[in-house]
Amino acid sequence: MNAMPLSIHKTGLVTSVGLSAPASCAAFRAKISNPSQTHFIDSRGEWIMAHAVPLEQPWRGLTKLSRMAAMAIGEVLEDVPTEQWRHIPLLLCVAEPQRPGRLRGVDDELFERVEKELDAHFSPLSAIVPHGRVSVAVALEQARRLMQAQGVPQVVVAAADSLLHGATLSHYERADRLLTPVNSNGFMPGEGAGALLLGAPVGQAGEMLCTGIGFGVERAHIDSEEPLRAEGLVQAVRQALADAGCQMQHIDYRITDVSGEQYYFKEAALALSRILRVRKEEFDIWHPAESMGESGAAVGCAIVAEACAAARKRYARGPNVLLHMANDAGQRAALCVQQSVAT
Repeated sequence: MNAMPLSIHKTGLVTSVGLSAPASCAAFRAKISNPSQTHFIDSRGEWIMAHAVPLEQPWRGLTKLSRMAAMAIGEVLEDVPTEQWRHIPLLLCVAEPQRPGRLRGVDDELFERVEKELDAHFSPLSAIVPHGRVSVAVALEQARRLMQAQGVPQVVVAAADSLLHGATLSHYERADRLLTPVNSNGFMPGEGAGALLLGAPVGQAGEMLCTGIGFGVERAHIDSEEPLRAEGLVQAVRQALADAGCQMQHIDYRITDVSGEQYYFKEAALALSRILRVRKEEFDIWHPAESMGESGAAVGCAIVAEACAAARKRYARGPNVLLHMANDAGQRAALCVQQSVAT
């Protein structure tokens, strides 16, 4: 292993199928879905279906993002005294700048709105991480550097995102990327938020550790016309495995951000065929987006939370899980997560 592992102390989630991590992960396990009709129509005059988060008021835009993020962060910090929060860096993951219909103010207003919602302040080492679906992996790497180089004892990685905006939905509908009755090769848009409380390993049995982090760039991204060979994802997975000091055959199952489009399922299959060299009888792939919809940056927290819940509730396929993520711009990321034994 090239660097220290990160201990995932607690997870928080706000999704269309649950307003906490336990509720959301139970829905993921049961494959419960909760789509509803939006206020937007497609080019055929049909209402667009989506996975909206049901809150007590019909908030929208930055107000809803900040509220969802605050709920998830509050969940992971509920046992930490508020006066200590100002010493904890908050790495807030949001949509990438290239996202069609990206909300104005995400980079310079959202963080302050979250602090206001929580009536608290976080460390000056806090930052915005604007890389969409791979943001959480980028933030985990940043958290590891903060803990190693600056001796920070705890870091919160949070994410909040939504595709339920007119300009965003219009773009994906025109590109034939939304799941509709006449298009099976698409995703159902969603929104959500999540948070992870990270710290140094404590050596307890059952502790969830992020042992490897890897990144890659796919030139044959979804909007390109180049043939897909999954080069970027292969690079990311190999880097994560090397960082964790293990090989693909040691991985028991996978959780990914795939949300319905054939491109990303094909990429995952290609990457596996190029890396796995030992036959496995089964190699499950889980994807919480089937329950919560395509939720951008929020899905990173969701797949980590699902891995933690599966280990804690003992329905995981084994102690070692590979998580991988991809955004439309070509960035790829992979994480190795392990349930530890006592040291």
